[in-house]
Amino acid sequence: MKCNFVDIHAHLNFSAFDTDRDEVVKRALDVGVFVINVGTQQETSKSAVELAEKYEKGIYAAIGLHPVHTGKSYHDEAELGEGGKAFTSRGEIFDPFFYEELAKKEKVVAIGECGLDYFRLEEGTKEVQKKAFIAQIELANKVGKPLILHIRNAYQDAYEILKAHSKVPADVHFFAGTVDEAKLFLDLGYSLSFTGVITFAKQYEELVRFVPLDRIMSETDCPYVTPVPYRGKRNESLYVQEVVKKIAEIKGEDFEKVCSILVQNAQKFFNLK
Repeated sequence: MKCNFVDIHAHLNFSAFDTDRDEVVKRALDVGVFVINVGTQQETSKSAVELAEKYEKGIYAAIGLHPVHTGKSYHDEAELGEGGKAFTSRGEIFDPFFYEELAKKEKVVAIGECGLDYFRLEEGTKEVQKKAFIAQIELANKVGKPLILHIRNAYQDAYEILKAHSKVPADVHFFAGTVDEAKLFLDLGYSLSFTGVITFAKQYEELVRFVPLDRIMSETDCPYVTPVPYRGKRNESLYVQEVVKKIAEIKGEDFEKVCSILVQNAQKFFNLK
């Protein structure tokens, strides 16, 4: 099976795909889209691993505790974006032993998504998020796997923590900061990944032009942020092609060349077999 694209951040392990998960995976693999399904807490991390192990090739997992799940909190579509079904997080204390056991699985290629999320931040939750974030960085250091970062309205704080603690490569998933904020993470040697939002939000164009191609990766973050021309539908990994097309268009580069570079970036970063 040839790898033509890599969706480095999907959530096919989420309930949005409960009725047709196998069909969604098949559509992706049939055109050479390899997928990394990302956990956000114990339950979805475990299901990401189970899904990866179901397929011999092309499907991988990342495991971690998302910052919004470090406390009891309500999240709606205004926060999650199109395709985001409202939910109430019951809160989870990061258990390093649980995640370390999962991290030993061959199909687990990264730790995350982890990081900081200051959107609708409640007083007192910053320190809880930071503690869980540092614990996951330490786990990544221990098992020698890269980090998938979720950072929202917290780029400076996340940068300081990473600079002080991390010894592994990292990707800033769904990067939505400024060029100056991008420089911080590029200076650490990190990659930035982009979603379907770049197909309909013009403000990302300067950012995509700025980031070197060898430091970019492609993702869907499905079932959220569906790209043009599929707006209004549930997002899926197959549509990562539209993200790659838009990156090539913004950069004025040949589509096939961009495809090849982004696949190489992902294969090297995640040590994909």
